[in-house]
Amino acid sequence: MLTLSRLLSRLPLSWLHAFGALLGWLTWLLSPTYRRHLRENMQLALGETESRRLRAAAIGEAGKGALELTRIWLRPLAETAARVVEISGWELVEAAARRGRGILYLTPHLGCFEITAQYLSTHAPITVLYRPPRQAWLQAMIEAGRARAQLHLAAADLSGVRSLLKALKRGEAVGMLPDQAPKAGEGRWLEFFGKPAYTMTLAARLVDSGASVIMVWAERLPGGRGYHFHLQEPTRPIRGTIEERAQQINHEIEHLIRQCPSQYLWGYNRYKGRRGSEAQPLPNAGGPT
Repeated sequence: MLTLSRLLSRLPLSWLHAFGALLGWLTWLLSPTYRRHLRENMQLALGETESRRLRAAAIGEAGKGALELTRIWLRPLAETAARVVEISGWELVEAAARRGRGILYLTPHLGCFEITAQYLSTHAPITVLYRPPRQAWLQAMIEAGRARAQLHLAAADLSGVRSLLKALKRGEAVGMLPDQAPKAGEGRWLEFFGKPAYTMTLAARLVDSGASVIMVWAERLPGGRGYHFHLQEPTRPIRGTIEERAQQINHEIEHLIRQCPSQYLWGYNRYKGRRGSEAQPLPNAGGPT
């Protein structure tokens, strides 16, 4: 598989996206579980009419996201970074750097989420939270792709959390996928598009460090033209208890997803339960809807 991935990485991005769209539909046709998750999650978040309208695009975009990873991970960093052809909100990064308190980048499973840390590492050091996959070949590919000079990995454990905190204390950047389901005991049951989702609290805890919070995602442009890098401030300051902060981060993720719903990874089982963490009634944490 690693050899095949290296061969695919040499193809033009437009080809990978074309083949990826076919892969997305093949996955849809062959996996009843995937079909169920994608349908249910889209309908819950967008409503029946909108989810039907966007479903075909979402199926294709998910496949594009899978195959484009070969170029993101296995090509030279300069080549990968050059695929970012448009940037909105870079002034937020410059302002945060002047504050010197570190930057907390929050990137949901939206667009090409793997290119965000890669691109940011070309400007300054960044430490990203990392959970090893089960497949050995995928582990090897990820390690090869993330072995960049200023891109550091932090394991999703206590030592990794310490690495994130140390990076912030140095005034550096850290990044994570805040909509990734945590392990049992590491999250809270909070609202995500109106339904209880087991939600990580680490991002909410890191807000305590005083770091500047920036929401970031890379929009996949049509025709393999590259990516539009979006950097945005939270819609309001992230404050309150750990639970309230984590709930607001969920709302901020929803806000990003609504900007480009066809490129969210709807097939990801965001609402799965964790052994030892039973779903609880939703708290009244407030926040935008």
